[in-house]
Amino acid sequence: MSLRIAPPSSHPTTTTNTTSSLSSKGAPSAPGIHDTLRSSLPSTTTTTTQPTSTHPLESRLSAWRSTQDALKMTTLRRTFGLAEPIRRGMELKIAREGEWRPMALGGSAGVSGDILSGRDGEVAWEDVFRGDETRESVDVHAEMERKLRMDW
Repeated sequence: MSLRIAPPSSHPTTTTNTTSSLSSKGAPSAPGIHDTLRSSLPSTTTTTTQPTSTHPLESRLSAWRSTQDALKMTTLRRTFGLAEPIRRGMELKIAREGEWRPMALGGSAGVSGDILSGRDGEVAWEDVFRGDETRESVDVHAEMERKLRMDW
């Protein structure tokens, strides 16, 4: 257990703008928005290269967040003992698994998980663009039947 403040410098220094994929979920700059130009082009081969929106900074920021979480849990363990990080991890897991609302009502926002992890004061890209903007709306009854496994 280290008290590392910043993640190690093993992050990539270069990035590629294409990846081999059969389907794309949208424009590379806005993953949830339908990209008419790329989806309308005819494919000449079976596998096409679709642009992705990965950047070295994105992986660095995710490494930063995980490093900060590990530092927080290590500090809690050293201050309050082993039970405190375990309790917080269990509360976070319960909050993430237990929070569910139908998509017709806006879906689950994850507010409880944000509060428990200390991220309730920040607005991230995932809070605004969740990736389901182009998904067709699901009937509330069909979604409840799927959630409760009533699809006999």
